[in-house]
Amino acid sequence: MTDMLTIEIDGRACEAAPGEMIIAVADREGISIPRFCYHKKLSIAANCRMCLVEAEQGGRPFPKPVPACATPVGPGMKVLTRSPKAIEAQQGTMEFLLINHPLDCPICDQGGECELQDVAMGYGGDQSRYTEGKRVVMDGDLGPLIATEMTRCIHCTRCVRFGAEIAGLRELGATGRGEDVRIGTFVAHTLAHELSGNIIDLCPVGALTSKPYRFTARAWELTDAPAIAPHDGVGANLQLHVRRGQVMRVHPQDNEAVNESWIADRDRFSYVGLNGADRLTEPLVKRDGAWVAVEWTEALALVAQRLKAADPATTGWLLAPNATLEEMYLAQGLARALGCANIDHRLRQRDFRGDAADPRLPWLGLPIAELPAQRSVLLIGSDIRQEQPLLAHRLRQAVLAGGSLALVNPYRLDLTHPADQLAGGPAGMLDDLAAIAKASGDAGSGALKAIIARAAPTAEHQAVADSLKSAGANGAGLILLGALAAAHPDYSLLKALAYRIATAAGCKVGYLPAAANSVGAYVAGALPQVQPGGRPADPVGLPVAEILGAPHRTLVLWGLEPAYDLGNPARAMEALAQADFVVAAGAFRCPSLESVAQVLLPIGAFAETSGTFVNGSGTWQSFQGAVAPPGAARPGWKVLRVLGNLLDLKGFEYLDTAAIRTELAALCGDARPDNRPAADFDAAPVGLGEGLIRIGNVPTYALDALVRRSPPLQRTPTMGTFGAYVNAAQAADLGLAADAAVVVSQQGAAVHTRVLIDERVPPGCVRIPAGVPGSESLGDQIAPVSIRREE
Repeated sequence: MTDMLTIEIDGRACEAAPGEMIIAVADREGISIPRFCYHKKLSIAANCRMCLVEAEQGGRPFPKPVPACATPVGPGMKVLTRSPKAIEAQQGTMEFLLINHPLDCPICDQGGECELQDVAMGYGGDQSRYTEGKRVVMDGDLGPLIATEMTRCIHCTRCVRFGAEIAGLRELGATGRGEDVRIGTFVAHTLAHELSGNIIDLCPVGALTSKPYRFTARAWELTDAPAIAPHDGVGANLQLHVRRGQVMRVHPQDNEAVNESWIADRDRFSYVGLNGADRLTEPLVKRDGAWVAVEWTEALALVAQRLKAADPATTGWLLAPNATLEEMYLAQGLARALGCANIDHRLRQRDFRGDAADPRLPWLGLPIAELPAQRSVLLIGSDIRQEQPLLAHRLRQAVLAGGSLALVNPYRLDLTHPADQLAGGPAGMLDDLAAIAKASGDAGSGALKAIIARAAPTAEHQAVADSLKSAGANGAGLILLGALAAAHPDYSLLKALAYRIATAAGCKVGYLPAAANSVGAYVAGALPQVQPGGRPADPVGLPVAEILGAPHRTLVLWGLEPAYDLGNPARAMEALAQADFVVAAGAFRCPSLESVAQVLLPIGAFAETSGTFVNGSGTWQSFQGAVAPPGAARPGWKVLRVLGNLLDLKGFEYLDTAAIRTELAALCGDARPDNRPAADFDAAPVGLGEGLIRIGNVPTYALDALVRRSPPLQRTPTMGTFGAYVNAAQAADLGLAADAAVVVSQQGAAVHTRVLIDERVPPGCVRIPAGVPGSESLGDQIAPVSIRREE
C-alpha cells in the first residue's frame, strides 16, 4: 500500500498520496479552490490559472503562487488558499478572464448556473480597468445538438481534452495564441461522436449549450428529478430538469460504478420525443375501420373480455425490453394466470434453439466499473459504439490501460482505439470463432466438433487465443456477445463457441444487454422458459419467432412498434394482420400499430412513470415519475393492475411500484446473475442461404420509440442515410455505381433505395440498416437479399 503523506491546507492536516495534486486533496477535504480548466476526469492543463495558491515545503516558500491543479503534494507541504497573496493572484486572474467576456448574462442559457458568474462574485471587481474594445468570435455550426457562442469562451480547453481523452475523437481543437485562441473544428463539420453532448456540462461558461434547450427556460425556473436512462443496459444516472410539468433538459448524475460523470447523447436528448405530435393521449378502439376515443373503463373491459375468452395456446405477449421491471412482472403474471406461457421480450433475436441451455439470469458478467481492468476482451457480434456508447467508453479505457480488444463481427467498425478486427461477414463469424477455439486447444464436441476440426487458425486467431489465455490466468479475460450476434441465424452456435473458448482460456462470458431492462426481463420472468427469479418455467411457452411464425389469434404488444422493433418486421406485420384481436399499449401512435391493432392503450413513457431497471451488471435502479403522463395516459403498471382486477385475478392489489418490487425481490431470494449455462449448447448450423447476405444493424438513434422521435438526434450524422451499403468491389461486381437507384428484395418484399459505398462491409454482404424508415417491409436482419438496378 502506498505510504500516505500529511500536508497542511489552510491550517488543516490532510492526508494525501505522493504525487497527488493539491486541488484533489482540497476537494476531498471540502476546501474550496476556484477553477475553470480543471476537471477530475480530464488531464491537467493548468491554463486558466484560477486555482493559484500560496505554498511552502520544508519551511521554504515557493517564490510565487502555484496552480493547485498542477502542483503535486510533498512532505511537509503547507498550502494557503485564502492568504492575501493567493487572493490577489486569483483576483488578478479573474480580472484578465473578464476583460473580453461579453456582458450578456441576461440572455445566456448558462445564466444562474455559470461557473464564471459564481467565481466572479467571489473574486471579481465591481469595476473594469480595461478600456479597449472586446474581442468578438464568429460561431461555427457544430450540428443539431450543441449551440455555440464562442465569444464567451475562456479557453479552458475542457471540450478539447474531452474529445481527445474520453471520446477518443479529436472533433474540437484550439488554434491561435493568447486572446486570439479559437476553439472549434479544424474542418467545418458537425460533431458526430455519440458522447459529444457531455461538453455542454464541461463548459464552465455559456460558450457551449444545448441547442434543443436554447432560450426555453432559466435555470432558477427548473426543478431537479433523478432518473435512470431508458435506452441501453448501462442505466446511466440522470438529472431531469422540469418546468411546469415538462422535461426541459437532461444532465448526468455522477455514479462512478455506472456512468462516471458521462451520459450518451441519446440519454441526453431523447426527452425531446416526449413532446412528439403523435403521443397517444387517450384509449382508442377501432370500430368499422375508424379509431374512436373511449373511456378507460370501456377499453379495459373490452380487453379483459377478449383475453379471458382467448385460447391460451394461440395467445402471445410481446414486451419491449425497456419496459420497467414492475410492468414486466405484472404482464407475465397476467399471461401465466390466464394459462398463456407465450411471452417474450427478445424482439430481435432469431435463433432460440439454445433456450434450454441458456443461463437463467444472464448478465454482463462483471460490474461495469471493472470493464477497464480487463486485460483481454473478445467482442462477438456487436457494433459497440452504436449499441452501448458508455460501455464502448469503458472498453476504450481498458485498451488505453494496456489491455487488448478483439472483435468478431460481420463488418468492420470505426473505433477510437486500437483493436484486432475479424470481419468476414455473418458466415465468417462462425469460422473465426472456430479458429480461435482451435487455437485455444479446444477440439469441440457434438456439432461443434466438425466445425472446429475444419477451422484453419491464422496468426491473428492464435494471437487472440493467446491473449485470452494470458488474461484468463489472471482472472481478467472476458468474452461478450452483442446484438448482432443475437440477430444471427446461428446464435446458438455463436454462444456455444464463446463458451468453448472461455473454458479453454479461463475467461468469463458476458452478454451485452440489448436494452435498458433486458437483464430485468429475466428477473421478472418475461420469457417463455423462465419464471420470476430465474426459475425454470413449466410449461414452457413459445419465443417471439414462433409466436409470430405460427397463427396466433390474440396478441398483446407492450411498448413496441412492430415495423421497427422486431427482427423480421415483414413477417411480424403479416402475422399481426391475421390475428383476430391485437391490443397495443404504448406512449405513441404509429401507422404499424394502427393498421393491425383493435385497441390502443396510452401508457406513460420515460420520466412519466415510476419503476425499476436492472442494468447489465445486475444492479436494481429505481426511479419515480418526474412529470405526469399527457392527457388520459396512465403509468403502465397501473393499467396492468386494473386489468388484473377486471380479470378477477388474485394478488393485483398493489398500491405502488414499491410493493410490486418488494414482492418480486422476495421471489428472487438468493438468486444472483449467473452466466453458467444450464446445459451444453449443441445445434447443427442453419446456414445463411445463397446470394448476397444482408447485415441489418440498428443505428444508435433507432433503438426505441423515444429516440426515433427526437428530431435533434435524427438530424445527426450518426444516423446516416438509409441505403444499401457495399464495398466498391462488390458494387462493381453487381454492375452498380455509387448512388445508383436500386431495388432490394428480401423474402418476397422489396424496397427502393440507393447504393452507398462502405469499405467496412466485406465481400458478399450488403449492410442495410434495420429499425429505420425504409426497412419496415424487409425481413430478417441477417439473411439473403437480391439487388437490381431500378428500371
